[in-house]
Amino acid sequence: MAEPLATGVDPYDTAELRRRVLAAWADAPARFREDANAEEDFALGGYRDRVVVELAQNAADAARRAGVPGRLLLSLDGHRLVAANTGAPLTAQGVESLATLRASTKRDGTEAGRFGVGFSAVAALGDDVTVDSAGAAVRFSADLARAAVAELLSGGDPSGLGAEVERRGGHVPMLRLPFPAEAAPDGARDDTVRGYDTVVSLTLRDDDARDRVRALLAGTGEALLLALPGLAEVRVLVDGAERVATRQEDGGEPVTTLREAEGTRTTRWRTLVRTGEFDPALLADRPTEERARTAWSLTWAVPVDDDGGPAPLPEDVDPVVHAPTPTDTGLDLPAVLIGTFPLGSDRRAVQPGPATDLLLTEAAEAYCALLRRFGAEAALELVPGTRVGGGHVDAGFRARVAGPLRTTPFLATETGAPVAPDEAVLLDTGGTALSAVLAELIPGLLPGRLNPRHPALAALRVHRIGAADIADLLADTDRPPSWWAGLYAALSAGADTDELGALPVPLADGRLVRGPRSLLVPEEDGASRIDAEALAALGVRLVHPEAVHPLLLRLGAVEAGPAAVLADARTEAAVRGSLDADDPEPLAEAVLDLVAASGTTAADAPWLAELALRDDEDGYSVAAELLVPGAPLAEVLSEDAPFGTVHADLVERHGTDVLRAVGALWEFTLVRAEDAALGGDVLDVFEEAPDALDEWADELLERVGDPELPPVVPELLCVADLDYVADDRWPRALEMLSRGALRAAVTDPARVLMPDGRVVDATSYTAWWLRTRALVGGSAPAELRAAEAEPALAGLYDEAPADIDPEFARALGVRTTLEELLADPDGPDDLLARLADPERHVDRPGLLRIWTALAGVDADLVTPPSRVRAVLGGSIVVADAEDAVVVDSPDLLPLLAERPLVLAAAPEDLAEVLDLELASETVEGDVPAGGVLRQVPAVADLFLDPEGEQPDRTYLHHAELVVDGVEVEWYAGGGVVHASTDEGLARALCWRTEQWGRRHLLAAALRDPDAAPLLLAEADLEQ
Repeated sequence: MAEPLATGVDPYDTAELRRRVLAAWADAPARFREDANAEEDFALGGYRDRVVVELAQNAADAARRAGVPGRLLLSLDGHRLVAANTGAPLTAQGVESLATLRASTKRDGTEAGRFGVGFSAVAALGDDVTVDSAGAAVRFSADLARAAVAELLSGGDPSGLGAEVERRGGHVPMLRLPFPAEAAPDGARDDTVRGYDTVVSLTLRDDDARDRVRALLAGTGEALLLALPGLAEVRVLVDGAERVATRQEDGGEPVTTLREAEGTRTTRWRTLVRTGEFDPALLADRPTEERARTAWSLTWAVPVDDDGGPAPLPEDVDPVVHAPTPTDTGLDLPAVLIGTFPLGSDRRAVQPGPATDLLLTEAAEAYCALLRRFGAEAALELVPGTRVGGGHVDAGFRARVAGPLRTTPFLATETGAPVAPDEAVLLDTGGTALSAVLAELIPGLLPGRLNPRHPALAALRVHRIGAADIADLLADTDRPPSWWAGLYAALSAGADTDELGALPVPLADGRLVRGPRSLLVPEEDGASRIDAEALAALGVRLVHPEAVHPLLLRLGAVEAGPAAVLADARTEAAVRGSLDADDPEPLAEAVLDLVAASGTTAADAPWLAELALRDDEDGYSVAAELLVPGAPLAEVLSEDAPFGTVHADLVERHGTDVLRAVGALWEFTLVRAEDAALGGDVLDVFEEAPDALDEWADELLERVGDPELPPVVPELLCVADLDYVADDRWPRALEMLSRGALRAAVTDPARVLMPDGRVVDATSYTAWWLRTRALVGGSAPAELRAAEAEPALAGLYDEAPADIDPEFARALGVRTTLEELLADPDGPDDLLARLADPERHVDRPGLLRIWTALAGVDADLVTPPSRVRAVLGGSIVVADAEDAVVVDSPDLLPLLAERPLVLAAAPEDLAEVLDLELASETVEGDVPAGGVLRQVPAVADLFLDPEGEQPDRTYLHHAELVVDGVEVEWYAGGGVVHASTDEGLARALCWRTEQWGRRHLLAAALRDPDAAPLLLAEADLEQ
C-alpha cells in the first residue's frame, strides 16, 4: 500500500499505524463508519468545548511523568492555537493513544487523562493539528486523511468502503491516521514556545471556532492549577494579551496567583485529601479498563482570606465537580471537590452508580473533617444551605453530609469547648453579654456573638432557646443576687420582654420567685423611708437590693415607694388578717408610716379600715370600729354604739390625720360600691352593709317596676353607722351630715341604670334612711314640712325648724310640694293617713287640690285608706271609706245629701286609687215617665264653644223633675237631658259639653235672651 504524500521523518512509525487502520477499513467498512461516528461524537459533541482542559490534562501528565513542575502555554494568534507544555515528550505509544479512540495507554490511574479520547477535542475546532515533541513531530490532517483513503480506494474497493466514504460526504476520521511531520529544532522555535518540551499547533477551522477558543481561554486560570496539581504555571496569550496563573505550596497548602493586565490576584487554599481503594464490586458497571483502576482519591479545596476564614471562590472557578478537571455536574458549595468520579464517555458528567455513591459518602465525611480545620464561626460559612433542585450529585452529597455535620464537633461553645451542632444551644436573644452570663449554666451554649439568623444554624437545626426558655431554665438556679443583676443587664440588651413574665427574681428574704410582676424594687433613695422590718411584717415581696435592675420595672415590678407598698396585694392581705396576728403592733406601725408617707386613705383603699389598732383598753380592734379621741362622731353616738377608742399612744406617734386616713372614725363613714346590682342580695356589695340597705333596694325595685334584669347603680354611696346615733343627738348629727362629702351622700340622687339603657334618678340610700329614722324636733323629717311648703300641706304636716337649709331639708324628706310628696314611695300613704287624722286640718281648696293630685298617682303604689277626708253637708269631715263616694257628675249631688262626698277633677282615677265607689254607681237614677220634648233655645249656641263637644239639640222639659224621689232641676243620666228650669238646662248643657264654667252665663241668657249681647260683651271682658 503506497503512502500518501507527507513530509518529515517518521520516528513514531505512523506508517504502520495508518496501514493497520486503512486495512481495517478496507476489510470492514463498518469499522470505518464506527471510527468516523466516534470521532464526530467526541469532536462535535461531548468534547466540543473541552480542548483547553484536555490539553491541560496532557500537560499535567507529561510533567508528572518527567517529575518536573508542569508549565503550560496556551496561545491564540489569529486562527492558530498553540499549546506548549513541559515534561515527558510524546512517545510512539502516545501517538498510538492519540490515534486510537477509547484505548489510552494511561492505565495506572494516576494520570488526569486516562480515557484516550480527550485529544479528539481538537477535531471540533480544526482540520490540521501538529504535535512537535523532543525533535519529533506527528500531524493529523483532514486533507491528508482523505488523500490516504482515496489512494486506498484507487486500488479497488471490493468491500464497499468507497460507498461509505461517499455517504459521509468524503469525510474521513483524521485522528485515526497520524502522519509524520518535520519537527522544529528548539533553537528554531518561536520565542513564545521556546523552552517547552511539547508544542501542539492547531489551525482553527473558521471564525466561529476562533471565537469559541477565545471564550475558553478567557475562563482558563486557577481552577486548572487546583485540579491538576502537576501544573505549576499556565500562560494564556490571546492576540498579544497575556494572563499567567501559577501555583506553589505554602505549608503544604496550595497558593495560586493570577497575573493579568488588570492586576494580580493571589488565592490561598485550604485542602483536605482522602484516598482509598474501591471494592471491585462497586466498579462492576464501569468499562473494563476503568474497573482495573481501583484506587480513588478526593480533594476538598476552600479559598481562605488573610484571617484563615473561607473566602469566595475565584470568579473563574465554577461550582462543579472536578474529576479532576471541571465537569458539567453542579455542586453548589463554597468549596471545590476534586475526585476520581466515574464520568460518562464525553467526560462531562459524573455518572450515578455505586462508585459515585461511595465517593459522595467519603466526600461528606471529609467535608465534615475539613470544617474542623476552620474556626467555628468561619466553618459556618461552609455549611451547605438548603436548596431546592440541583443535580443528583449535589442532592446526594447534601443528603449524606446532613447527618455527619450535626454530629461533628466543628462548633465551639461560649467557653471555647468544641461542640457538635446536635448538642449545641443557641440563644435567640441577648447577644454576647447574655451568653457570657449563661455559659456556665447551659452546656453547649454557642457564643452570643453569632448571628442567630445565620442560615447555617437553621440548616444544622441547632436547638434554640428564647427568653421564655431562659426563664424556665433558671427556675431553680442558685446564684448570688449580684449574678441575677448581671443577668437582667444582659437580658435588657435586646430580649423580648413579652417572654420574660416568668423570669426568676431573688427576694430580700432569700426566696427565689417566678415573675417580676408586682414585685417591689427598693428605691435608690427610699431605703431610709421604708424600714426592712416593717416590710417583713407586711409580707411583701421585696427584690434583693443587689439584684435590682431597670429591667424588672419594665417587666411589671414597681418601685417600693410607700404608695406602691400599700398597693401590693400582700399588704392588703396582711391588713385584712391583722386582727388575727399574734402581734398586730409591728404591722400597724408599718402601715401607719406608709399611709403618712404616701397620703393614701381608706377612700383609696377601703381595706385599710380593717387594720388592727390598739384601743384605749389595750386590746385590738379594726380601725373602722375605733374612734379617734376627740372625734365629733363621739358626740352623737348612743351608749350602745359598738365603737372603741384608739389608744392615745398611737395618736401621739402618728397624729389624728393618719389614723383618720386608715379609717379610724372621726365623723360618719362614707362607704362606696361600684356597679351594685339591685337584684339578688344587694348586701353582698359591702363587706358590712349599712342598716336596711336591702329594704331601700326593694323599694327602689318596686318603684322602677322590678324588671327581669336587675338595674345597676354605677356608684352606690352610703353613710354608715347612722343607726347608732342617739335620739337626742340628731340635731348635731344632721349638722355633720349637711357638710362636705357627707352632704352629697344625702342630697345627690342615686343614679340607676335600667336594663333598657334608661337612667333613673332615685332617692339615695342615706336620704331614704334619714327620712323616717332621723329625728328633727322629735319628728322624722318626712313628718315635717318646710315653711314655704304648698298651702295644702300646712295643716297636715308640722313645720320643720328654720335652721335646716332648704336643699338639705328637701333631701331629708321634709315636705315642700304636693308633687314631691306623692313622688315619694311612702308619700301617698303618709298623706292619706294624715287626711284620716281628725286632729289634722285641711281647708276645702286644699282638700280639692290633694284629691286632684292623688288621682294622678299609680294605684298600685297606694294602700286604700279605711277613712277619708270628705265633704258632708257643706262641712269637711273624716268618714269611713265605705260610706264615702267620689262624685263623678254634679247632677247627682242632690241625690247624695246624706253621703260623705269626695270631689276631684278626675273622679274615676281617684276612685281607683282610693278604692271608693263612684256616685254614678250608687244611685239608681229613676225618672218617672213624662216630660215634653223641646228644642234647646238657639241662644245657647252663642255661649257654648263651637269647637268643643256639640250641645244637645233637644231635651225633656219637666214641670217638676223628680229623680229617685228627690226633686231636682236637671238630670243627665242615661244619656238624656232632663230639665225643669233654665238654670237646670244651662247646667245640663254645660256639663255635657264640658264647659261647666259657663253654666251661670248660659242660665242668664236662657232667662233673658235679649240680654245675650250684653252678657257676651261682659264675658269678653273676662277673657
